[in-house]
Parts: sequence; structure tokens; C-alpha cells
Amino acid sequence: MYDPASAVSGTQAVFAAHADHAAVIALKSMATDAKFDRNEMTITVARESVIAAAAALKQAGYNFLEDVTAVDWLPSEPRYQIVYHILSHRMKQRIRLVARLFNDDAAIDSITSVWPSANFYEREIFDLFGVHFGGHPNLKRIMMPEDWPGHPLRKDYPVEGYR
Repeated sequence: MYDPASAVSGTQAVFAAHADHAAVIALKSMATDAKFDRNEMTITVARESVIAAAAALKQAGYNFLEDVTAVDWLPSEPRYQIVYHILSHRMKQRIRLVARLFNDDAAIDSITSVWPSANFYEREIFDLFGVHFGGHPNLKRIMMPEDWPGHPLRKDYPVEGYR
């Protein structure tokens, strides 16, 4: 049964409560926010630190990038949240790595240099949300036609498309 009292929010509180967690140790200097809830660790980093954070997690024993996705929080700013789910089979731990992007600068570095499997996930986010991944080896649409107007998973995209 879920106990809401077991949730911990805020970088200092999470890092103090879970000081021996491999992700906490790896990302201690890069974290801007953290949350531990329902036995899940979420650590937020600045977008400029995403490659270093991914590499630090890999070095700490996280061996599998499960997926990369995005959330559009319109009308809130920062508008976009890029979410990386990373797993360590040996430690039996998952980490959710998050970076937030403002609407007027929806761009972040690609982590394909650390996790090549991020390739198609980043292309999907680019296609459906319009987030640009700097340094991506082949950043082009993957689901929609090249001449498709807009990005269908943005909350301001018309329900019936552009007519």
C-alpha cells in the first residue's frame, strides 16, 4: 500500500535520505531538483548537463537506456520536460533523468554519443514535439511526412490538424 509520507521532494532532502543511491552519488554535483516517490528516483538536471549526467549514470553502473520521452506542460514554463528512463540490471535500479526546456528555446544536446539507442527516441520527440537535439546524427522526421506542418503532440496543435 502506498504511503504518501514516504515521498521525499527537493534535492537536499532526497540526497540526504538516499545518500547511498548510485544515481544520487553520480549526479550530486549536477542535480537541480530531485524526488523519490513510490520507490522511484527522479533527478532533474540543467539541459546543459544532460550529456554529462547520462555519462555519469553509465559510469555508475546504469547499463540500459529504456526510453526517452517528452511532456508538454503548456501553458507552464518551462514548457517541455525531456524524460530519460535508465536502468541498471546489476543494481536492479531505475532512474528517471529529467531536463526542462523553455518554449522559446526548445533545444537540448543529443545523448546518442553516450547511449546510441536514444537515436530514434530523440527523432520521435523532434517530430512530434519540435524539440531540437543538437549534435544528433540524423535529426529528421520519423513518423510524419517531411512537409507536415507543426508537431502533433504539442498541446497547442489543433485537434483536427491544420486545414
